Amino acid sequence: MHAELELGLERRIGKRSAAVIEKHLGITTVGGLLNYFPRRYLSRGELTPISEVPLDEEVTLIARVVSNSTRPMRARRGSLTDVVISDDAGGAASTRAAGALPGTLKVSFFNGFRAKAELQPGRRAMFSGKVTRYAGSLGLTNPDFLLLDEDPETPGIDPEKLAAMPIPVYPATAKLTSWSIQKVISTLLDTVELETLGDPLPAEIAAREKFLPVADAYRLIHAPQTPADYQRARDRFRYQEALVLQSALARRRAQLAAEEATARRPAPDGLLPAFDRQLPFTLTAGQAAVGKTLSDELAQDSPMNRLLQGEVGSGKTIVALRAMLQVVDAGGQAALLAPTEVLAAQHYESIRRTLGPLSRDGMLGGFGPDAVQVTLLTGSMPTAARKQAMLDAAAGTAGIVIGTHALLSDNVSFYDLGLIVVDEQHRFGVEQRDALRAKASKPPHLLVMTATPIPRTVAMTVFGDLETSVLDELPAGRAPISTHVVGLAEHPGWATRIWSRSREEIDAGHQVYVVCPKIGTDDDGDFTPGEAEPSAADLEGENGSRELASVTGVVEHLQDEPALAGVAVAPLHGRQDPVLKSETMASFTANQTKLLVSTTVIEVGVDVHNATLMVILDADRFGISQLHQLRGRVGRGGLPGTCLLVTTLEPGHPSRRRLDAVAATTDGFELSQEDLKLRREGDILGASQSGGRSTLKLLRVLEHEDVIARARQDAQRIVAADPALAGQPRLAAAIDEYLNPEKEAFLERG
Repeated sequence: MHAELELGLERRIGKRSAAVIEKHLGITTVGGLLNYFPRRYLSRGELTPISEVPLDEEVTLIARVVSNSTRPMRARRGSLTDVVISDDAGGAASTRAAGALPGTLKVSFFNGFRAKAELQPGRRAMFSGKVTRYAGSLGLTNPDFLLLDEDPETPGIDPEKLAAMPIPVYPATAKLTSWSIQKVISTLLDTVELETLGDPLPAEIAAREKFLPVADAYRLIHAPQTPADYQRARDRFRYQEALVLQSALARRRAQLAAEEATARRPAPDGLLPAFDRQLPFTLTAGQAAVGKTLSDELAQDSPMNRLLQGEVGSGKTIVALRAMLQVVDAGGQAALLAPTEVLAAQHYESIRRTLGPLSRDGMLGGFGPDAVQVTLLTGSMPTAARKQAMLDAAAGTAGIVIGTHALLSDNVSFYDLGLIVVDEQHRFGVEQRDALRAKASKPPHLLVMTATPIPRTVAMTVFGDLETSVLDELPAGRAPISTHVVGLAEHPGWATRIWSRSREEIDAGHQVYVVCPKIGTDDDGDFTPGEAEPSAADLEGENGSRELASVTGVVEHLQDEPALAGVAVAPLHGRQDPVLKSETMASFTANQTKLLVSTTVIEVGVDVHNATLMVILDADRFGISQLHQLRGRVGRGGLPGTCLLVTTLEPGHPSRRRLDAVAATTDGFELSQEDLKLRREGDILGASQSGGRSTLKLLRVLEHEDVIARARQDAQRIVAADPALAGQPRLAAAIDEYLNPEKEAFLERG
């Protein structure tokens, strides 16, 4: 890392400014602040379209003052200054719907003496604050503002040139405005020795892409004279970011490939051929192809590191089980790590059932090809059973060990761990995977399974150290699911039609799921961590917050619903006693309960072939991938399925876009692209999977696929020629800086 970039900020901008930046942005070095890039740029001559201003976020916008009035406050001492600002556009639908004048926003100041004096009608100013909705209208309360008519920062510049100069807008906080950050950065640019900074990009790439030199790029991204200036600077830093990230991944792939694993070759007379002979169905072409890939990689003496993606029900478990049997045949053990005890127990039951007579007690490989002991190990098992399971794992008696993170505890050891299968990777952090890898004498082979489809660019960026396989065809017997958005705002009469439609399915001999966002009237909902949850503004109707459907409330309502008279209805949710939960599920599976009212506990692993209709109430409360997983519960028995997404939100509400996307396609990959767009990608390298601040500064995984692909090729070439990056010290330093230990850890996820 270059010494100048590591300097403490106070050395270049003074103690006071440095203290403010550290307090509000958490930045302490010259490099940290230089790389705090503007989020976007405003044109001094243009007003910001008010219809595009997002709710509940810190925004910076330019507008013209329409009116200014001050009145005493009723409830307490002091005055209130109301300023109406406009974008001069008029006709903006969203603001008109909110009850304001077209293209206007109301700005309120408590005791706003400066606002009263300066924000006179006709003046143009930049405002910074949080947009909220109050009594149906959009508004800003006590924002900071800067008059643009006389800009004291830029004396002596030709007015025409000044009008064309873009204004950088930085990610601001409630206490630190964008223009305060700009002021500090402009001081920094004057005092830093930019010309001495080294370039992390290899010279031939910088020349090939005609990139700006580093010093010019820093100047022009923070203080552009024209829009072309910041575009050129952004192009350079965006590529640099992609190359640093892809080089880190390429270096990691090279390190993994150089590790030595134990080769687990297929045994012609082993368990796997015996298992294949007794399978009651034929593998799909996809399962056979992926199976061959895994088999070949397990037979190598460098560790397999593979991500297997496939829709719910695409048969990933059979593919994983066949890989485990190959390892057992070769004298090793396989561990399957599941995110919850319920799923671990389900895997244990289904794997033993699938193995049939091949699942048996006995020493590893001790009784020829017809014996493998499958062992379950979870935290809530009785002590004696847990001790026995641990003994079996350590002695090598257990060929396949299935468990939750209980497998990771220090006192669990394996005789010869050859393969780790991780189910649903996004629930496991890197430390947990490393803890399991450490239990093998040599690096084990690794297979990560996920039912959440991941767009190619994200796989390339986040799971760049894993090779990817996809199962995209569903096995025979899965029928199509039709999905419809039921908008009660525009069709209130449909509320009762839902229940008569449910009755029609039940009378035809089928069953119905009804899914609610919460359990009772006293809780906040039953969300999956990492889903794109709605913002507070989503929940604000015209009359404040709306009451969401709850399992207890809906069950009560359905008892008096004429269309469902005499129908057996039962509730299911996470707070029920485990025994009651199992009984309820068993009764639904046996077709005694006809209509199940549930939270998202049915999202994973529930398989009732006779269920053909799913009604999701307040569907706008769920994320795209959750809705997609939920509807995968119907149409499983060869009967066509129907999913109704019920919402009380107005048409045109941003959260209805999610529902329209889910109704438009059953293709999980297409939906995952849409999900990313709507979630603004979030921190795709970090633990948090939902929107907000991204670790990626300028790179957008969906928009810049070509940049990422080009950088990936460059990175592979550089690392292949020079694995330790000895000839590229600046690139190596940039990787170490960009991937602090915490981010490096997340690259290891999967």
